[in-house]
Amino acid sequence: MTTKKNKLPFTEKQIITVLTKNYSIITPEIEKIIDQILIHKQGREIIINQIIKRFNLKNNNNQIIDGLIYQKIIEINDSEIIQKLIQEIPHGIINSNKFKNINYQMLQHLLINKKFEEADKLTQKCLCEIVELTTNNKKNWLYFTDVQFIPKEDLFILDLLWKIYSKGKFGFSIQKKIWINNNQKWDKLWEKIYWLKKGIMKRYPQEFMWTIDAPEGHLPLFNQLRGTQTLYYLFNNIDW
Repeated sequence: MTTKKNKLPFTEKQIITVLTKNYSIITPEIEKIIDQILIHKQGREIIINQIIKRFNLKNNNNQIIDGLIYQKIIEINDSEIIQKLIQEIPHGIINSNKFKNINYQMLQHLLINKKFEEADKLTQKCLCEIVELTTNNKKNWLYFTDVQFIPKEDLFILDLLWKIYSKGKFGFSIQKKIWINNNQKWDKLWEKIYWLKKGIMKRYPQEFMWTIDAPEGHLPLFNQLRGTQTLYYLFNNIDW
């Protein structure tokens, strides 16, 4: 028997309304609502049916809330619902068909599982590999002159992967937004995204934060010891 205590506190219509809003960032209040829904088996079934339906749409615009839900479902103790998720969406919310030049599936896997330090290293490696495809030159890091060889579709996917699996907190476009909001002052950007410690760039990797609790824009990292030109050119390529 369903008691008042374990009754789903939202109707199906209310749940769908929550899921269909286009969030730029997931607030603690929204995450709390998702948690309240996922506690209940009926709520889990409604949610998973909705994200599977959205995933299969031809013109699917990936939603940040779907990434959060994907992460939460694989962490819960419900083998039946996890099996359904993996069967229908085996590799993550972002369909690998969108990966044109490089396979970013390993990066998606790392981000789903919140292995942000490993994901950060792989992101830098992917950027170098993209440039290598065009220039046939082995790259260990990017110069500003290399940015011209990074297709916007690849930069968009890398940015989207970070945003989708960080509740909208991480990504190059998030960093650009903060930079713009601070009059394009680099020192202000470093301060806002907590890359500085007492006015000095933090030591890599031990002084950076590798969890979802890191400040907005904190990840992915970019080596500023070689100056700001590379990141400047990267920001200029972001128009979404």
